[in-house]
Amino acid sequence: MTAKSPTIPVIKAPLTAQIESLRPYYTPEQKAAVKDAIKRKLKGQDAVLVAHYYVDRDLQELAEETGGYVSDSLDMARFGNEHPAKTLVVAGVRFMGETAKILNPEKRVLMPTLEAECSLDLECPADEFIAFCDQYPDHTVVVYSNTSAEVKARADYVVTSSIAVELVSWLDEQGKKIIWAPDRHLGNYINRVTGADMLLWQAACVVHDEFKWRALGDLIEKYPDAAVLVHPESPEEIVKMADAVGSTTQIINAAKTLPNKRFIVATDHGIFYKMQQAAPDKEFIEAPTMGEGATCKSCAHCPWMAMNGLHNLLEVLETGKNEIFVEESIRVKALQSTQRMLDFAKMRRGQQAGR
Repeated sequence: MTAKSPTIPVIKAPLTAQIESLRPYYTPEQKAAVKDAIKRKLKGQDAVLVAHYYVDRDLQELAEETGGYVSDSLDMARFGNEHPAKTLVVAGVRFMGETAKILNPEKRVLMPTLEAECSLDLECPADEFIAFCDQYPDHTVVVYSNTSAEVKARADYVVTSSIAVELVSWLDEQGKKIIWAPDRHLGNYINRVTGADMLLWQAACVVHDEFKWRALGDLIEKYPDAAVLVHPESPEEIVKMADAVGSTTQIINAAKTLPNKRFIVATDHGIFYKMQQAAPDKEFIEAPTMGEGATCKSCAHCPWMAMNGLHNLLEVLETGKNEIFVEESIRVKALQSTQRMLDFAKMRRGQQAGR
């Protein structure tokens, strides 16, 4: 049987600058009043705020100030699972709210906006992906966390970028052939590192796909003392220029541990808030998304992440709208593939501790 190639939808992402221009302007006094109102609502509703590294600094600060959490998508969901609050308010994009619900079915999960999508999720529609996987029944299906609950339900494993290389390498050692989805750049990176037999879905992140190697080279010449930190969702030519490649958390740790005082960072600049906390004496520079013949579409900041703000966070706490629901049969299957990754991570930690 000849395999049918998947149809990857063409996604027209909103422009980050346009999204940011629609936010209400607050004076310092107004901003303080809005934050105070949000704090009262969180406390009154037994709710906790969990925010992704890429959302606005105000939301990250607010999460920390109210006993919430700032991290990557899976860690956000795990925190919510361990926290006693009855309501989780997830500042991020839709799949993050779904992940929180998958791991916390008994809790109410709210989001400031349900319009905040992810290009990786949108470019991997469940029906196309399931049909593609069905053509390769002998392959183990590994999907990135940036996917819908339906796609996770079809997978054997869900992974984050921090553990993807380890897990795929482990599967390769067992002779497994792998379907990887959805990010082609991360998939290519994993394939180069592990040498595994992999079929790659061909989606890409609207932010990381825009980094330009020529412009990055010019920036490196301008700042020869800077270390280059790159998320592996970036194109191969960008990854090859990196001093350190890793997940959001790994990039933050690299900024802390590397001796350099200056860093060029190829990921969403929302991460700078936590990087500056981790290494306050160091300087962070955005990797270029512009260059000769290029236009700045995202300007190193996800337009959907930019949809999260203090204004719609307060609104959702006042109205209770934007609740996340996941059909139970899908949730159970998605939980199985996610739990396999958590079990693998636990096993690896145990092996390392025993050395």
